Amino acid sequence: MPTSAAARFIDPMLLLRTDRLPEGPAWEYEVKFDGFRAIAFKAGGKVHLRSRNDKDFNGRYPGGVTALAAMPDETVIDGEVVALDASGRPSFQSLQNYGSGGVAIVYYVFDVLVLKGYDLTGEPLRRRRDLLEQQVLSTLGEPIRQSPTLDASLADLIRSVKAQGLEGLVAKRIDSRYEPGLRSGAWQKMRVNQSQEFVIGGYTIGGPTFDAVVFGYYQRDDLVYAGRTRNGFTPRLRAELMSKFKPLEMSTCSFANLPEKRAGRWGEGLTAAKMEACRWLTPTLVAQFEFVEWTADGHLRHSRFTGLREDGRAWDVRRE
Repeated sequence: MPTSAAARFIDPMLLLRTDRLPEGPAWEYEVKFDGFRAIAFKAGGKVHLRSRNDKDFNGRYPGGVTALAAMPDETVIDGEVVALDASGRPSFQSLQNYGSGGVAIVYYVFDVLVLKGYDLTGEPLRRRRDLLEQQVLSTLGEPIRQSPTLDASLADLIRSVKAQGLEGLVAKRIDSRYEPGLRSGAWQKMRVNQSQEFVIGGYTIGGPTFDAVVFGYYQRDDLVYAGRTRNGFTPRLRAELMSKFKPLEMSTCSFANLPEKRAGRWGEGLTAAKMEACRWLTPTLVAQFEFVEWTADGHLRHSRFTGLREDGRAWDVRRE
């Protein structure tokens, strides 16, 4: 039987990255949205929308907060804040441009952790989904939506995700309990189209702001250089990023594997000569990048910046 619990921020359950999702009747699938994970709760009649690392989202997404006011009191739900582009597809870049007009923001909800003061984290996922639909989502309207489960074979879903240019798929055990802050493998994710988070550790000089950003990921205790790109930036975005770079500038390079001896076949390597054009940053900014592939030298080919990840911690960024 569920026990009583106060509505509060709960660390979200984490997804295990995999190159192949499990199949069978014990699993169900959802679209992997390219947005910000967010926990919403209503306590004492007040709605709170928080990022995955417990930062306030109320001021940034007031439309969603207003819509969530109709949810039952002393309730906690889990979901993702997603921006939809002109064709209705999730777009992380559009999420970055929210506030400039013309961007539709939706909060896709997929779980309920506390309902009307009762803890549901020990209940199986299928039961939580039923309660979410019947007692929470039935009271809410746009822009709050349920994250639907996908009724098709895994092979068909992968083909569909590729064709629609979506980020990937999520698989969840239907009997899984909710495990706050854990990555047990009961929930798994697979990227279909290449994209992941990286840490910005520097930039190359050029023009009124910068030419390219230099980025990488953590491997054990070391920050490892993965690539640099000048793609994905508008003049306005360059100016905004430069204002964030200035306070982080430092004299030393944080990348453990630089300088490199060769530029490599595709020119992504950073030699000592090329590093003379670099300016280094304290590695705290996390951003999303798209790319074609990893090279044999451990660099990204044809990478493109898509936006800062305000909900990410630099130390958590590893090669996927």
